[in-house]
Amino acid sequence: MTEPVKILNPSEYQYLEGPKSRTTELRFVWGVFWQFLKGLRALHFVGPCITVFGSARFREGHPYYEKAREVGKAIAASGFTTMTGGGPGIMEAANRGAYEHSGRSVGVNIQLPHEQFPNPYMHKHITLKYFFVRKVLLLKYSYAFIVLPGGWGTMDEMFETLTLVQTGVIHDFPVVLLGTDYYSALMEYLHFMEAQGTISPEDLKLIKLTDDIGEAMDHIRAFILDNYEVKNKRHPLWWLLERE
Repeated sequence: MTEPVKILNPSEYQYLEGPKSRTTELRFVWGVFWQFLKGLRALHFVGPCITVFGSARFREGHPYYEKAREVGKAIAASGFTTMTGGGPGIMEAANRGAYEHSGRSVGVNIQLPHEQFPNPYMHKHITLKYFFVRKVLLLKYSYAFIVLPGGWGTMDEMFETLTLVQTGVIHDFPVVLLGTDYYSALMEYLHFMEAQGTISPEDLKLIKLTDDIGEAMDHIRAFILDNYEVKNKRHPLWWLLERE
């Protein structure tokens, strides 16, 4: 039986047209520049941060939501700012944990077709159009990354972070996977990749798998103290119309 031919949505045609007009390309480049400028101005004074990645699908009362809430509380107690993708689920819970315990809480939300609204537990947030701009900003202000259970987006963020560390674009930033039941199979596969020679034993040392938030924070603190000097926040310049 012949497979039915997929009828493209008109919005998909643009991906088959090849190069766009110079005006269109310039408009795109300007849009990207404006997104970066918007993000850099909004987040210039938020750091130093620890970024928390995780699924948008878990709601209050779910064990993973409550775990992320405790993570935000622990980050607040450590003196770092909690940064997330700004949406619901794990992101909301981490922001909430920090917000409710006098910690700094910020987010970089993304504009999606089904509309992802920013959660209400942030002192500052921005909403961006492009995922790649968002990922740059989620990494730029952070010294460490905590990854709770998540799907495609979480895996994308985690592996891009690890790739940047592995290739030396960013240096020695710890990545903690919080959830042994959820991530143990993934760690087994990473060890298989190591055995195949596609990653090195040194690469795996960048990842800490645990269920214990205290152990996660101790690992992050030790990693940062061994490799970095955490600098104080900069202060806004009134003549640039900057605000904290």
